[in-house]
Amino acid sequence: MGFSWQMALAAVFVASALFVVLSSVGLRERVFETMPLSLQRAIAGGIGLLIALVGLEWGGIVVAAPGTHIGLGDLGTPPARAALAGIAAAALLLARRFRGAILGGITVATTVAWLQGLVEPHGFIGLPDIATPAAFRLDLAGLFSNSQAALVVLVFFFLALFDTVGTLIGVAEKAGLLQHGKLPRARRALLADAIGTTCGAVLGTSTITSYIESAAGVAEGGRTGLTAVVVAALFLLAIPFSPVVQMIGGGIETPAGRLYPSVAPALVTVGCLMLQPVSRIAWDEWTEAFPAFLTLVIMPFTFSITEGIAFGFIAYAALKLVAGRWRELHPLVLAVAVAFLLRQIFLV
Repeated sequence: MGFSWQMALAAVFVASALFVVLSSVGLRERVFETMPLSLQRAIAGGIGLLIALVGLEWGGIVVAAPGTHIGLGDLGTPPARAALAGIAAAALLLARRFRGAILGGITVATTVAWLQGLVEPHGFIGLPDIATPAAFRLDLAGLFSNSQAALVVLVFFFLALFDTVGTLIGVAEKAGLLQHGKLPRARRALLADAIGTTCGAVLGTSTITSYIESAAGVAEGGRTGLTAVVVAALFLLAIPFSPVVQMIGGGIETPAGRLYPSVAPALVTVGCLMLQPVSRIAWDEWTEAFPAFLTLVIMPFTFSITEGIAFGFIAYAALKLVAGRWRELHPLVLAVAVAFLLRQIFLV
């Protein structure tokens, strides 16, 4: 489309600035609060399935396959053995209610990968190598000189809006923080997310937003903002230990693509833990169950939180209207469903 990465950063910045405005007036909070409980619970489960699928792929356990598009990988390969060892360790430690089970799984997977020669330490102290600094490189003038700038900003805005809302719902549901479908002080959380996204664009990194990695902290017992503060501090402390971080999370190049067996156990186990809210969906009520089902399965099948939410909203509004139960349909839910439908027709 003729966009440089500097123009893309500018598009993220503009979309983020819109987020700040909408978060300040509470629109995103209203979307959060009016979302049906069945969809909220399905979002948590869908995120869990998405995380688990990513983990299985990164461990080489699930691979692309002709005909079916997805299939079981060769479990005898070194990356798959490392990932399976880590998953087994994390599962056993969780069964014993061991605090730090997910970290234990990562440690076991990394150790098995090292024993097989997949990874090797290149020292312990060292700063990351940044080939092309990207801070303060966004190109606003170039962005607005492109005739498709508004479309790109709208796409970023739509994706980040519902990725954030979906993640916040899923993680808060798992953490037990929702009260009758509402998150206390949600506006502050969404405003912090919007400001972080804006700062991230200025500093030249991919979108800084609430995302599914937060589920790992909740799975380990994190329930307050102190969890995020501690993680942020540990990230800063990890910078001088870049070689160790690279060894664990840098990935392994294979003929099938780049794999991350050390990270896979965390994703698979957290994915399982995120499925608990699905049990509270009213599966015996079709107008609630089918939209929740679509939300649940579309997320992993399309690798997109936003697409899962879109299908869920559209199906929920349509079924409530057809069943003559329009009084159960909040006007904002209907408006979001129409917006998603128009997006599917004109933007996707």
